[in-house]
Amino acid sequence: MYRMPTATLPTPPPDPLSHARRPDDAATLAFAGVLAQALRRGRRPLIRGLSEARFQKLLNEYFCDLALSNGAAASAKPAEAEEFDEIVELLLEHRSIPSEPGAWLAYTVATAAMGENHLWQDMGLPSRKVLSELMRNHFPTLAAKNSGDMKWKKFFYRQLCERADVPICKSPHCADCCDYAICFGPEA
Repeated sequence: MYRMPTATLPTPPPDPLSHARRPDDAATLAFAGVLAQALRRGRRPLIRGLSEARFQKLLNEYFCDLALSNGAAASAKPAEAEEFDEIVELLLEHRSIPSEPGAWLAYTVATAAMGENHLWQDMGLPSRKVLSELMRNHFPTLAAKNSGDMKWKKFFYRQLCERADVPICKSPHCADCCDYAICFGPEA
């Protein structure tokens, strides 16, 4: 009797959140979301800027029995690498506690900021509200500067431009700018 060969289906990537020690914690959601997004897309490293040793410490701190490797560092385009480093620096300057987990979170947020969607989506978070809560709790002085509730990626780049004395607004005040709805509109 002839048997049809059975095709083996690829193993789906692990769901980091199912291994989380504190699944309701906003930082845990951010780590798990960025890891899940990177795994689904086959992107390496999973979290840019973290050595394998630092990545393994993050996994041990936030997840139970999650066996992953951060992977070899992918070469980034020079401009993207510079932007990534500048966002990390911005976040590190504003973290609430100068700790290793705070640094991991800065690298995680910056990794997601290189994505193509809204930041909360690139972080795999359930809503922009969760992202804003995370920013207020972990980067409070930076979050306080976003008093107009500008979209987070636009806000980061605005901060970088202000640091470099590069004017980005097309008018003296955001409320008068023709791009106001793009920067401050709803994120669907």
